[in-house]
Amino acid sequence: MTFFASDDAVYSRIAIPAHLCGWNGVAHGGVVSTILDETMSWAAMVLLKRLGFTQKMTVEFFKTVAVGALMVAESRVLAVRDSREAVIEGVLTDGDGNVCATAQGTFRIFSPAVAKRLKIADDKMLAWFHGLFDGE
Repeated sequence: MTFFASDDAVYSRIAIPAHLCGWNGVAHGGVVSTILDETMSWAAMVLLKRLGFTQKMTVEFFKTVAVGALMVAESRVLAVRDSREAVIEGVLTDGDGNVCATAQGTFRIFSPAVAKRLKIADDKMLAWFHGLFDGE
């Protein structure tokens, strides 16, 4: 997935490949959930400049997602609870703007320094993470 950001959201355009089909041309719910989880994690990284790890996530499905169809996944930070936890929402819409699925997740968030101290991330990963924000 490739991610883009605005001031308050992270989003990605994606077409789910056919090999991730649940049945009869419909994307598997686990794939839809993974897309939302990944987009919410990127919201933590880009919008909060923290590494985010999923603690809890709920997903609600409204409309089937066809494999091969262009979709948009978008996530926003709803709340930050102290410096260690964030609540983030994700929405997956189809090409007509119809909501296919939503998710809300609670993420444990870590500064890069804390992630290194806890051995959650190594120097190579932290260099990549810092590279996201070059030029800011």
